[in-house]
Amino acid sequence: MKKTLSMILSTALCVSMLAFGTAAVAETAVSGTVTAAGSSALLPLAQAAADAFMEKNPDCSIVVNGGGSGQGLKQVADGAVDIGNSDVFAEQKLDADAAKTLVDHKVCTVTMAAVVNKALGVSNLTTEQLTDIFTAKITNWKDVGGPDEAILLVTRPTSSGTRALFKTWALKDAEEASNQALETDDSGTLLETVKNNPGAIGYVALSYLVNNVDVQAVSIDGIAPTLENTYNGTYLVWGYEHMYTKGEGSDAAKAFINYMTGEEFSSNIEAMGYGVASKLTDAAIATHEAK
Repeated sequence: MKKTLSMILSTALCVSMLAFGTAAVAETAVSGTVTAAGSSALLPLAQAAADAFMEKNPDCSIVVNGGGSGQGLKQVADGAVDIGNSDVFAEQKLDADAAKTLVDHKVCTVTMAAVVNKALGVSNLTTEQLTDIFTAKITNWKDVGGPDEAILLVTRPTSSGTRALFKTWALKDAEEASNQALETDDSGTLLETVKNNPGAIGYVALSYLVNNVDVQAVSIDGIAPTLENTYNGTYLVWGYEHMYTKGEGSDAAKAFINYMTGEEFSSNIEAMGYGVASKLTDAAIATHEAK
């Protein structure tokens, strides 16, 4: 009888604990709506995180759009979206008063790479050559060891954070020549343009080159645009990816950002071509603190 009673009590306790656990999960489930916009470089990772987060929290809707870092920062400062995704610090795109209203959440690092047509036969450029190409001082590939082919610049708008990062770290602050006929902040469109035009050159985040077979990433001064070279400080064209909220942000927005940077999702960051900030060496960090 005692054994039977003990078993009954034990079973009841397990059922009670299970019910408590279920209730705890229900209490921590996130609901509401989160809107995010901005960086096209961060878009693939943010969208993947949103899909995974919504699967765990079916009562929460997350909508992620691109539009460029400048637009994302303006929209979050104006209260039009909950999160503004940016490749650069808010102070670089907004006036000081607007930037002060935002809270910065660094979620990862992003590496930028120049890309050319696969058939061009150019896989390395010096910093000087790259700068001369993007400032239109050099207009034919034969002048940098390539074929007799006119250079076609595929440019990005001034609102682009990718452009700002590339200008700072690849072009040493030289002003990029404009080609409004082929200007886009859609990285997918840029890659298609480079793929379909023999003399084209543009630049994208490394995340857009994962499993890429259509374009050639270009080394700079013999250093390839890889995560390893970003971490060790030899490849300089990188920056932090930011998710800005106005103030601390809504509970749902904070929960989404915490999930994106948390242990459960973190394995996706490198797999998708982004960098983990904690892996940066002191040498790599020092190169960017100087700016």
